[in-house]
Amino acid sequence: MPASLPAVDVPPQPWTGRFDGDGAGHRRWWQAVEAYDGGTPAGAGTKPAVLLGFCSDEGVRRNKGRTGAAVAPAALRAALGPLAFHLERAVADAGDVVVAGGGLEAGQERAGRAVAAMLDAGQLSVVLGGGHETAFASYCGVAASAAVRGGQRLGVLNLDAHFDLRDEPVPGSGTPFLQMARAEAAAGREFRYAVVGIFEPSNTRALFDTAQKLGVRYLLDEDCDQERVREFVDGFLADIDVLYLTIDLDVLPAAVAPGVSAPAAYGVPLPVISAVCRQVARSGKLLHLDVAELNPGFDIDGRTAKVAARLINTLLR
Repeated sequence: MPASLPAVDVPPQPWTGRFDGDGAGHRRWWQAVEAYDGGTPAGAGTKPAVLLGFCSDEGVRRNKGRTGAAVAPAALRAALGPLAFHLERAVADAGDVVVAGGGLEAGQERAGRAVAAMLDAGQLSVVLGGGHETAFASYCGVAASAAVRGGQRLGVLNLDAHFDLRDEPVPGSGTPFLQMARAEAAAGREFRYAVVGIFEPSNTRALFDTAQKLGVRYLLDEDCDQERVREFVDGFLADIDVLYLTIDLDVLPAAVAPGVSAPAAYGVPLPVISAVCRQVARSGKLLHLDVAELNPGFDIDGRTAKVAARLINTLLR
């Protein structure tokens, strides 16, 4: 493993997809993505993006969910590969961090080191999860970056049916944002956390109480019409300098995203979630993003993976 790629367990593999011809007019993602070597991807105008896989479902197992998210990074790359490439930025692939056995915390730490290195090299880092334990791995990198250590106000925006603020003796996919809150407090920083899409019956009163104590902003899924969500996100963006966006695919209706650990009985419509992605991309504040909870073994015709790929493509436009 090159020294410029700290903590990556599996180097980037060749991408594949439909071939229509050579040249920019025919280019698809699989032809555009290059292997990341720690430098700036060639041809970068807008800030380059670098993808990192986080192959883990240990957090989901600990949270007593349906495992299978460890193979999601490969499924996400397979869904991105055939898409026509219209981006104004270069995109590179840094490979995968792999969580083996019960070594979740060590895997999160390794992924965090890789993300911090990418951010400090001037890239937009994109983590392909993994269960939502991916979020704490992302946070480890974002919090260690020069931007946050230098005093910029960090906001964490979660598109999710769940708060993931569980207070458990062993961290898992249900604990990452409480872990973040405690880490931010230890660092003497305000915890700025907002959630779009909370499904009330899946979150206990204790979780709502924790959210209130921590000053978490949230919208219930039933309240997520496009205008209200736009105003909510605008208000959150106004109070921060840099944004970490995390998308738990179970925020979407089960008919749109069946391939997740906990399919949504209601969910936020895809056009609303897509509009948030466009809004965040236009803000100029996006520092890091991740997509979590894709479970390919429960997907139908790759439906969830294709939706996730579309959202990633939107965020990088």
